[in-house]
Amino acid sequence: MDRQRKNELEQLYEKYAKSLYYFLLKMSGSVHIAEDLVQETFVRATISLSFYKEEDVRAWLFKVARNTYLDEWRKQKRRRTIPFAHLFWKDEMLSPYGLPEEDFLTQEVTEDVQALLKFLPENYRTILYLREYEQFTYLELQEALELSEGQVKILLHRARKRLEEIVKKNGGFQHD
Repeated sequence: MDRQRKNELEQLYEKYAKSLYYFLLKMSGSVHIAEDLVQETFVRATISLSFYKEEDVRAWLFKVARNTYLDEWRKQKRRRTIPFAHLFWKDEMLSPYGLPEEDFLTQEVTEDVQALLKFLPENYRTILYLREYEQFTYLELQEALELSEGQVKILLHRARKRLEEIVKKNGGFQHD
């Protein structure tokens, strides 16, 4: 690998590894699997890095990460051990100056959301995570998920609607 390509890959790793790790952690529910999948994502990226322009790289890396996760999930499924994803929502750092009551309520609501999200299909979890947590644009979602703009909008709408139905079915959140 030439020096310039190695530097590019190192810069990409420094810039995106952490967000890819959190995405894969929330999808897989395992620290060890997420760490392995981040490494595998960058191995795959190394192979085809020269094909992507800088503005496309973020969405492309998440697409590679998702495909890497799905490959791992399929392997697990074949072994009859299907990982049940512990779903996203960012674990925020708590301010030492925050109110403990607010922190407690926020944590409870987050746990409630995570518990309900596990009932969503993988494609719904993925699009919600990328849109809400990673703030992907519709264009980035199109590229990462290999969908048209219309398909992205429909999938996002259906994912939100399904989550809303699950919330209603489970009596909503108990917290104000």
